[in-house]
Amino acid sequence: MTRRGAALELAVLGLLHDAPMHGYELRKQLIVLLGWGRVLSYGTLYPCLKALGKDGFIVADPPSPKGAKSAKTPGSEAVRGRRNRIVYRLTAEGKERFAQALEESGPATWDDESFGVRFAFFARTASPTRVRILEGRRSRLEERLEHVKNSTQRGRERADSYTLELQRHGLESVEREVRWLSELIDRERSGGYQTSHDEQATGKNRSQKKKGASE
Repeated sequence: MTRRGAALELAVLGLLHDAPMHGYELRKQLIVLLGWGRVLSYGTLYPCLKALGKDGFIVADPPSPKGAKSAKTPGSEAVRGRRNRIVYRLTAEGKERFAQALEESGPATWDDESFGVRFAFFARTASPTRVRILEGRRSRLEERLEHVKNSTQRGRERADSYTLELQRHGLESVEREVRWLSELIDRERSGGYQTSHDEQATGKNRSQKKKGASE
C-alpha cells in the first residue's frame, strides 16, 4: 500500500469510528481532514472502502427500500432525511485496527502524507506515542532543512531573484514547522493539552485493555 493509501485508510477508519456515514458525507469530511490540496475523487475513495470491507474492517448497509422509514441506527442522524444511500460503518475488527494504528509511531507516521492525519487523531493517541511521532517528524524536517540550506548555498550564484525568493520561502516554512513541533514536544512533556471527558475515558479504557491483555 502506498503512503497516501495508508493515510486514506487511517482517515476513513477514524471518521467512521465517530459515526456511520454515506460515501458523499465521508468524502467531504476526508477532503477537510487530509488537506491534500486537491479534490478526493470517488475513484480513489471507493476502492479504499471496498478493500476495507474485504478485510472486514467496515460494512456497507444497503439503502432502505423506497417508502420505508429510516432505521434509527446510533450515530446515523447525518444521513436520515436524504435520498437512500449506502451507509458505511466500522466493525469491531475495524475499531481494533484503528486502535492498533494509533499506537504506531515509526518513520511512516512522520512523512508528509501521514503526519497530518496522525496529528488529527492525537487526542486519542497515548502521550508517549505522540511524543515519538513529533520527535520523528522534527528530526525528519531538520535533516531536510540542512539539505536545502546546503543546496541553496551551492546554487546561490546561479539562481535568479525569484528562485532565491522561493527558496527563502521554503526554508522559512520548514523552520516555522520545526519551531512549532518543538513547542508541541515541550507541551507534551509538561502534561499536554487538557482533554475532554470523552477523550480521557477513551484513553483510560485503552490503558485498561492493554493492562488486562498483559496479565
